[in-house]
Amino acid sequence: MVTVISAGIAPGLALLSYFYLKDKYDTEPISSVIRSFIFGALLVFPIMFIQYVIEVEGVFNSNFSQAFISSSLLEEFIKWFVLIYTVYQHVDFDEHYDGIVYGAAVSLGFASVENIMYLFSYGVQFAVGRALLPVSSHALFGVIMGYYLGKSKLVHSRKRDLLLMALLFPFLLHGIYDYILLTKETWLTYIIPFMIFLWWLALRKVKIANGNKNKFNNIV
Repeated sequence: MVTVISAGIAPGLALLSYFYLKDKYDTEPISSVIRSFIFGALLVFPIMFIQYVIEVEGVFNSNFSQAFISSSLLEEFIKWFVLIYTVYQHVDFDEHYDGIVYGAAVSLGFASVENIMYLFSYGVQFAVGRALLPVSSHALFGVIMGYYLGKSKLVHSRKRDLLLMALLFPFLLHGIYDYILLTKETWLTYIIPFMIFLWWLALRKVKIANGNKNKFNNIV
């Protein structure tokens, strides 16, 4: 049991530590980051319940609707909603990069609990693959969501558009990720370049946010 829990949570904590330590300026209070991680972890249970009901009722039968609606839209919308109503107005959220830290924390809390449950069901032998794909992808979706949330907090002239981007881009990327896994027999051929692109995009957002200490431009 300890082995499974350790294997399940270690990738999430490692990735969260990485993005937390990338902050060039004032790092966020550990207590706030942990709280966001816990919020994300708690999201697993209502989301899994809703997804179970959708599956049992046969609401979405196509791979496209399962990937983009019952998985991507549901998960990313709830994470986005929780970020806005738990940390967006917090006094510690005062820099562009802060959105990335909190976005990664919520996403990795969710991914870690989901990962632990998966490893309990199917075995710890899947730990490496889960760390490289589902856990990493959730982290990167969270980084991209947090990038736009951070920018919307400080670029008041485009607040509404940036808030929508914070949901739209993770939703589309998450949907594509799931659609590849659901529809392609040779999914590995497609998922590797997609993950490389996802890492490149997320790290580019990290670099831009870290360079925006006191100035916020129109880079999207």
